[in-house]
Amino acid sequence: MVVIRLARGGAKKRPFYNIVATDSRNRRDGRFIERIGFYNPMASGAAQGLSITAERLAYWQGVGAQLSPTVARLVASQKAAA
Repeated sequence: MVVIRLARGGAKKRPFYNIVATDSRNRRDGRFIERIGFYNPMASGAAQGLSITAERLAYWQGVGAQLSPTVARLVASQKAAA
């Protein structure tokens, strides 16, 4: 099953997450099919904290991909802010 979830990057104590479409059997930070966006919880000032490509998210959901609970929360917060 394809799942849309966060893949952690960044330095120690400075997390940065890529929002990726991947097979659910792959490791969290392992191989993925496509990068859909990013989430930077440490963003401050003019830095962008969340970016999701809406067209690609809609495509993957259309072909049956499931959102992880955290990504679902981020997508809902982005829609509410827009």
